[in-house]
Amino acid sequence: MELKFQNDCNDIDWELVPEILKEAGMSFHNAAIHRQVFSESASVVFVFDEQQLIGFGRAISDGVVQAAIYDVAVLPSWQGQGVGKQIIQKIVASLPGCNFILYASPGKEPFYEKLNFRRMKTGMALFVKADIMTNRGLTE
Repeated sequence: MELKFQNDCNDIDWELVPEILKEAGMSFHNAAIHRQVFSESASVVFVFDEQQLIGFGRAISDGVVQAAIYDVAVLPSWQGQGVGKQIIQKIVASLPGCNFILYASPGKEPFYEKLNFRRMKTGMALFVKADIMTNRGLTE
């Protein structure tokens, strides 16, 4: 397996991004929104098998102290092969010295725990669609 990692937004088929998020069971928006949020992120990682986009992730950050990881998704057929782990490792390495936070989809916490992420005791959120986030089990 020879994967190609890309750390910029050049030549991305943005229509595939929401499709991969959907297949991975994650929330998604239209392609234009994903193009905007990835383009304005401090760190992006896209993973390809040959020319096929199979996964990605991004982080927003001040570049010095704090960063937040979002949209880490891998096609289900590629999950369990270390692709997600490599995405996280590349994001973390691109922002040395930063503390990282992230949202984990319910049930995915053990994946992040293996990468040394720990549950927060004081995390708080203010969501635009709070009822949806409560129904998905992300908030009380």
